[in-house]
Amino acid sequence: MPCLTAWSDEAKGDSQSRGAQIYATQCASCHGAQGQGVEAEYAAALTGDSSIGQLAEIIAETMPEDDPESCDGKDAEAVANYIFETFYSEAARVRNRPPKIGVARLTGDQLRQSLADLFARMSGSSWSHEEHGIRGTYFDSPNWKNETKKIERTDAVLDFDFAHDGPGEGIKPEEFYIHWAGSLMPERSGEYEIVLRSTCSCKLYLGGPQRSFVDNHVQSEGRTEFRKRIYLTAGRGYPIKLEFTQRKRKTEQPPASVSLAWIPPGGVETVIPQRHFVSTSFPAAFALQTKLPPDDRSYGYERGTEISRIWDDSTTQAAVEFSKLVADELWPQYTRKNKKKPNQNRAHLRSFLDEIVSTAFRGSLDDATRKVYIDKQLDATADDAEAIRRVMLLTIKSPRFLYPLIDTNRSRSQQAANRLALVMYDSLPADDWLLKKISKNELDSAPQIEQAAWSMVSDYRTEAKMRDFLTHWFEVAQSDEISKDEQVYAGFDKAVVSDLRASFDAMIDEIVWSEPSDYRQFFQADWTYTTPRLAELYGDAWKPKSEPKDASKDKASAKANGLEQNPLVRSVSDSKTRIGLLNHPLLMSKLAYYKTTSPIHRGVFLYRHMFGRVLRPPNAAFSPLNADLHPKLTTRQRVELQTNEVNCQVCHEKINGLGFALEGFDAIGRFREKENGSPIDASGSYEDRQGNKVQFKDAHELADYLVKSDDAHRAFVEAAFEYFVKQPVGAYGPDKLSELTERFRNSGFKVRDLIVWIAATAATEPVTSNQET
Repeated sequence: MPCLTAWSDEAKGDSQSRGAQIYATQCASCHGAQGQGVEAEYAAALTGDSSIGQLAEIIAETMPEDDPESCDGKDAEAVANYIFETFYSEAARVRNRPPKIGVARLTGDQLRQSLADLFARMSGSSWSHEEHGIRGTYFDSPNWKNETKKIERTDAVLDFDFAHDGPGEGIKPEEFYIHWAGSLMPERSGEYEIVLRSTCSCKLYLGGPQRSFVDNHVQSEGRTEFRKRIYLTAGRGYPIKLEFTQRKRKTEQPPASVSLAWIPPGGVETVIPQRHFVSTSFPAAFALQTKLPPDDRSYGYERGTEISRIWDDSTTQAAVEFSKLVADELWPQYTRKNKKKPNQNRAHLRSFLDEIVSTAFRGSLDDATRKVYIDKQLDATADDAEAIRRVMLLTIKSPRFLYPLIDTNRSRSQQAANRLALVMYDSLPADDWLLKKISKNELDSAPQIEQAAWSMVSDYRTEAKMRDFLTHWFEVAQSDEISKDEQVYAGFDKAVVSDLRASFDAMIDEIVWSEPSDYRQFFQADWTYTTPRLAELYGDAWKPKSEPKDASKDKASAKANGLEQNPLVRSVSDSKTRIGLLNHPLLMSKLAYYKTTSPIHRGVFLYRHMFGRVLRPPNAAFSPLNADLHPKLTTRQRVELQTNEVNCQVCHEKINGLGFALEGFDAIGRFREKENGSPIDASGSYEDRQGNKVQFKDAHELADYLVKSDDAHRAFVEAAFEYFVKQPVGAYGPDKLSELTERFRNSGFKVRDLIVWIAATAATEPVTSNQET
């Protein structure tokens, strides 16, 4: 039935009433009385963030489907106004169904980090260390003898070719020993393949001082390469030690060489870069090797909502894996430290287990809990290792560990610490200073909580979580499989992608952790991080700002002195071709096809991620027009041709106007001024939530707009909040997003400060009826 057009005087004075009448008679049968959807074709809820004007335009052009021209003008405006105010807008959705703090299990990342910190509680925590590289001690003998020590220095990388020379002054080439020690710092969580090459006797330890990773002490004849895989978690420091020995031989002396490389997740083999080493050895660390199922990411951030057999089995395997290392490493270490203390009734073991279980349960144990989880298990077996395994399996599988928000019986300070650790570290409170604050009730007030958050923000774990958040927000987290036509983009290969990923990560770290910590630099920085390989492909704009301090043009000299040959360094400034991370080649190539750019992918990314807006899925599968069939058209012209139909324009008017602005950068992110001989048209537009339309002539004007856009500011704050807290920001108050956004602006857009305020907000909120169970 068509929309009614005859308005009475009374109806003209009440647009809401008129809109409600039209909606009830024309729309509710398909979309539901409250826009909830009722049929398969209209199953999705009628919600979004279009302005009233945009809604009215959509209704006028497309609704009702059987006669779209029958509802326009004031009728369309009345329906749009009613829908918007009643159930469509964000305010209406919050009013109709206020968000709740949802109780959820640990996500995969949270489980890995929590187990790592639970282990560190007993083995010792890492600390901040500024010097990168690995510490080498060189001896003029085949083993460690203080009297033969000749050199102590920090080497950039482990990549040496001494040939038939000695490794340094005063060291004979036919017999020497080198001991390298430090810690390995991965930037991404995932499986790494470690590659050790050595022509001499060697032993590699990783994760702990006694954990042999590669043992070629008794040198295997003819074997010089060793490969092994290990899962490493970002934000953790793994102690690493390499013992390298050249022994005197009766036969011809082989040349001495050694290198330590890796293949990071989705990357290519490369000598482990200097930035991934620190020159101090941290305590033994736990890296969970059990494979965990992926978590739900439908809300844009990981949520521990799914309880499945696979997840249950994986947590059991994780508990078994963890318990073995506790029994094999932590318990002997504890007994050595406490051997002079009384040990009646296995007091040492009870104290040891009490500390681990109370840390895992995020608070001290009452008598009943201690009896179930510790006393009964010790009574059941006289074997200490078996008792430890029983206790650890019960503990790790317990809801008290797996569901971090069910802590309503804890003190206010304990709850606050639990939230702070979960938000900042994806973990649990295990650091001495934080546990002391809990014991003294020094986290009871909002100022105390915020002060504690400031102490946590520069931790390696927080830095890793920030890097992970921003790679997801910029949609480059899954960038491992980028490939391009070799004929069109010669030189763009997996090694380049690996360098681009390192460049992107380094730029994130520089922007966030520098003193300004200025969000605006994501769109305004005229520099990047580069390598020789990137400079060769991308030209002058990617040349290094200055030669690296330890760079050497002589490769042989570099390998003889432990220098990094292809370091990641800051580039020259170039305001013409660079607009922060917005046009970084990793992002531009990710949001492009095999041969051509994709304004649609780029536009969707900008609309959803940078501006935080909602787009409905397309009605049908979309295939781009083949460029070979339209060789004279530019990419922009092909997209305009394919999306000019009225129903397509409902979404593509929003998408294309943004995506076209990035057409000045080709499918691998190189700046261009022409395509197929035609000048690039990078003009675009955007209509904000208030219905204001903004025009920009190119990517630079788009970037300038992002810097000052209220939609963009709110989008970033909301995305950061939900990624770090893993809860909807509206659950902490209907005005919380506006408050945090305003505070963020007033700070000068300091990203670091924002994370502190987010953590403090989550930790200050008491657990009340606002929590779903």
